[in-house]
Amino acid sequence: MDYLKKMYLESIGIDYLPGGMPPSIEQGSDTATEFATLQELRDEIGDCRRCPLSKDRHHIVFGVGNPDADLVFVGEAPGRDEDDQGEPFVGKAGQLLTKIISAMGFSRGDVYICNVIKCRPPDNRDPLPAEIEMCEPFVKEQLRIIKPRAICALGSFASQTLLKSEIKISRLRGQFHDYYGVPLMPTYHPSYLLRNPNAKRDVWEDIKKVMELLDLPLSRHENS
Repeated sequence: MDYLKKMYLESIGIDYLPGGMPPSIEQGSDTATEFATLQELRDEIGDCRRCPLSKDRHHIVFGVGNPDADLVFVGEAPGRDEDDQGEPFVGKAGQLLTKIISAMGFSRGDVYICNVIKCRPPDNRDPLPAEIEMCEPFVKEQLRIIKPRAICALGSFASQTLLKSEIKISRLRGQFHDYYGVPLMPTYHPSYLLRNPNAKRDVWEDIKKVMELLDLPLSRHENS
């Protein structure tokens, strides 16, 4: 089975280091304890005070959607609307992501949506390395628990953090990469699309590859 999986993932463009299969997503978590459910993990996070972002946040934005989802979208960090409501991707960028999800034939409840960082950085600045160090283990544990068939990383920050890469999103996108044995497709963040509508075509090409991987029909969504 491992050989067949290796051949299949290589056929969709995932590269491997010499020595065989990559580590399993079971090995992807950095948390000291592995949790059986997302709720157990959320309970462990509690009223998190592990980094200074907790001082200014209104809500911890953990994640939302199907805990058994085949597809997980991972963004950067909550914005103002997300901080107010405690749910990821509910502002204008979130509305665009919802349209993308709908065009795939899903609802938001069919997929899982989360961010690398669970609290809003002041003025929507990029998270700092120390903040990433504190928070990244939780998204890795979320992905380990869910065990999706595919991951879609939204934007430079999420893509570079998950893939441990400094390559620009314009070069990362458009092809699958390996995340502990799970195909990961980087693409532009919906907020980037709001500023650069011409990039929507590129994102749709990326999404179609995800749909193909998940055996979703393309024809009825081709004009979305």
